[in-house]
Amino acid sequence: MTAKPWYASVTDLDLRAFEAIVGPAYVRTDPLSLDKYGRDETEDLVFPPEVVVFPGSAEEVQAVVRYCYRRRIPVTPRAGGTGLSGGALPVLGGVVLSVERMNRILEIDDVNMMAVVEPGVVTADLQQAVEERGLFYPPDPASRFVCCIGGNVAENAGGPRALKYGVTRDYVYGLDVVLPNGRRLRTGGKLYKDVAGYDLTRLFVGSEGTLGVFTRIILRLIPKPAVQWTLLVPFDAWDGAFRALRGIFEARLLPAAVEFMDREAVVITAARTQRPFPHTDAAALLLIQLDGDDPAVVEGQALRVGEVCERAGARDVQVADTPARQEELWAFRRAVGEAVKKTSVYKEEDTVVPRDRLPDLLTTVRGLAQRYGFRAVCYGHAGDGNIHVNILKMGLTERTWREILPHATKELFEAVVALGGTITGEHGVGWVQRPYLPIALPSESLRLQRRLKRLFDPRGIMNPGKVFP
Repeated sequence: MTAKPWYASVTDLDLRAFEAIVGPAYVRTDPLSLDKYGRDETEDLVFPPEVVVFPGSAEEVQAVVRYCYRRRIPVTPRAGGTGLSGGALPVLGGVVLSVERMNRILEIDDVNMMAVVEPGVVTADLQQAVEERGLFYPPDPASRFVCCIGGNVAENAGGPRALKYGVTRDYVYGLDVVLPNGRRLRTGGKLYKDVAGYDLTRLFVGSEGTLGVFTRIILRLIPKPAVQWTLLVPFDAWDGAFRALRGIFEARLLPAAVEFMDREAVVITAARTQRPFPHTDAAALLLIQLDGDDPAVVEGQALRVGEVCERAGARDVQVADTPARQEELWAFRRAVGEAVKKTSVYKEEDTVVPRDRLPDLLTTVRGLAQRYGFRAVCYGHAGDGNIHVNILKMGLTERTWREILPHATKELFEAVVALGGTITGEHGVGWVQRPYLPIALPSESLRLQRRLKRLFDPRGIMNPGKVFP
């Protein structure tokens, strides 16, 4: 990470320049704003910026970035601020560039089945708009009611439906980007085929705001499935849940989503939300979503999935085939992360392994928890092998917490990589996972990625301090 003296501090003259670009109402230096935009959803970290700037157009983004590049002022792009790896934290001060004013759905193209949006569009708002026209935008991060498309693209967000439909990168077909030097670049378009040169669109997706600022995004849409069913399946042993998961795929079934919650996750969420929930005493629960266009076919798939789960030792198979009941179950699942956060100081690790190695991952977590004395809560997207391991401080002393956490995290990630996995599936590297990146990536990969960063951002102003250790 470049030392702070390499960068210029924001002066009154700089503030006046920003006000001339976006208007005085959209340049904020008051303590409440600096505190708000110095946080995201990553634990309890706070890095206040020197100023928050709210551009309303691509031209304003370009002017602000060009100015900061000339002055060597750090720029941290920010959309919804819901990230879980510290990616939107201005760790070196400077400017937080919030795109929340740029929140228009510019076009829904029914013929090409594409949407063109600004980066501040809330993900659920886009989903609702396209579903009203019989179309579907599948990526569904847990925070979809508040997170924004720009942040989803920056982090390559996933969610439960990644199992069947893929992650954000599978739907991004074009981008308008303001580069760190203030120049504008357009990649891709409404094209299903495009092999003219390197795929820069995919390079930007998941780049965590380190290569530029998105101002316009083209997203692929698909037809909306006509039918959805959700199954809630409790198990008296978590390894039974993973036997069922294996059996589902051996039966050549492909659910839209398969979510896993251990007992700790269910009990904590039921207590925090004060919502009654079935089978809170089960060792593990699977939440399985099936969808399609033919009701009879989806019903048949549900019966086959139920049979697989019963053979694997399921206590019960509950079917939710009405929208209201399905929403109750999925609302509970979306509430798990916030419930855990309110229970204790915690550290969430976004592990991902091949799904047939999930039993080994859970065994590893149990062993680490027993050895280091912490409480572990595990839940997540079992269908694609992405489990969120939450390490809770609870009764540990501050000194013990500070001493054990780095060792436990390092051991966890070493085990995950040995299982064929990696250190983050959908949250990104950001600020908090940087020290562990060499566990996941060979030195040659890190060297090439650093060179790409320097090529795009030779002055290092764009979201500095992120990704690379």
